[in-house]
Amino acid sequence: MKTKLQILAGSAIVLACLGGQIAQAQTQVANVRPYDKSGINVFEAPKDSAAVFNGLKVKFGAGFTQSFQGLKHENKAGGLYKMSPGFNTANANLYMDVQLADGILLNLTSYLSSRHHNETWVKGGYIQFDKLPFKGEVWDNIMKYATLKVGHMEINYGDQHFRRSDGGQTIYNPFVENYIMDAFTTEIGGELLLRKGIFFGVVGVTNGMIKGNIDSLVATPQDNNIHKSPAVLAKLGLDKQINPDLRVRLAASYYNNSSSGSQTLYGGDRTGSNYFMAMEKAGGTYAANAFSGRYNPGFTKKVEAFQLNAFGKYQGLELFGTYEAANGRTKAETAERDAKQYAIDAIYRFGKAEDVFIGVRYNALTARPANVAAAGTSPAITYTDDVKIDRIAFGAGWFLTKNILLKGEYVKQQYKDFPVADYRNGGEFSGYVIQAVVGF
Repeated sequence: MKTKLQILAGSAIVLACLGGQIAQAQTQVANVRPYDKSGINVFEAPKDSAAVFNGLKVKFGAGFTQSFQGLKHENKAGGLYKMSPGFNTANANLYMDVQLADGILLNLTSYLSSRHHNETWVKGGYIQFDKLPFKGEVWDNIMKYATLKVGHMEINYGDQHFRRSDGGQTIYNPFVENYIMDAFTTEIGGELLLRKGIFFGVVGVTNGMIKGNIDSLVATPQDNNIHKSPAVLAKLGLDKQINPDLRVRLAASYYNNSSSGSQTLYGGDRTGSNYFMAMEKAGGTYAANAFSGRYNPGFTKKVEAFQLNAFGKYQGLELFGTYEAANGRTKAETAERDAKQYAIDAIYRFGKAEDVFIGVRYNALTARPANVAAAGTSPAITYTDDVKIDRIAFGAGWFLTKNILLKGEYVKQQYKDFPVADYRNGGEFSGYVIQAVVGF
């Protein structure tokens, strides 16, 4: 306890000493997506080539979320976690953005508290180049259109990851939770973003794993390939403000990792779901069952994924749609399995400043699970058919200021076609979650 208090006291002193410089730097750290309301419907970070550099600047930001949950669940076999209405563990993020040089930005993101990890730990960090420190007209011409990111960072696969909740940063998400199959991970590598007029494209190469890994792969009877392959990703799209009232964006994304030591495209969130213990077994813990309500297809050795997104906003009406198809397997399988999902959000934002909103989301998943042994039992559960999960959520929110949001959601999620031996057979959860959110 003494050590924790010393760390907190030291942090407070450092922040106080930096306070004056940070306050002056708020408008001088360029090409950062805002962490408040103005960051909503911002996808790739903006590019301002005219920003003036007048020395190293540091900017701190944060995201805080406190939830109150009233969910109930049921299945055919029983044995589910006993829940009652109450407050969930608060989530908090800390952002540090540093203008290192003209057009060169450093970002470091830390999770101060989350469901999966209550202690402070680092999500990742990267350097973003909107200009290069090389003299020459050719480099200047290239960087008019290019942005280069290098580091351990959230990969730019799909558009949905720009609208999801990420630990304490939930201000971008008009709903409480993310998709059932949540495509999000951090990997070590680089991405090149090119923008010209309404068109944009991304290419990237990463290590294909959530963290650094120098371990050799281990051959299995089903798979003797011990070669680790890099992951490659690509995105193409257009984004056009057609007139003051109408904006349209389309994007198609691709991701491939043919041989990984621990692939986590659909299991890379290290903070946890916002539906605490929904459809979890009795005896579990918040941290060990951190991803309630989600479905991870378990493509840990090999994965190929495609995501198509469409976004449109006309005055206060906002539509966002996703279709996603993925296939892959574990190192203990020989045949690949498929998973598909689609989702549609319809949001209406009221008022001149759009401070109030209501919305509805429908999300459906069809997938073939791996045949696995249930915990503590034998033989393995055999999945001869696809399983299905669908969710409908109704949400509403009110921005008291651009930094403070109160939002709530009613959700119903159903599990269909699961085998009798699977505890999720006949499963369903429903109820409400209310969140108080701060972002700056």
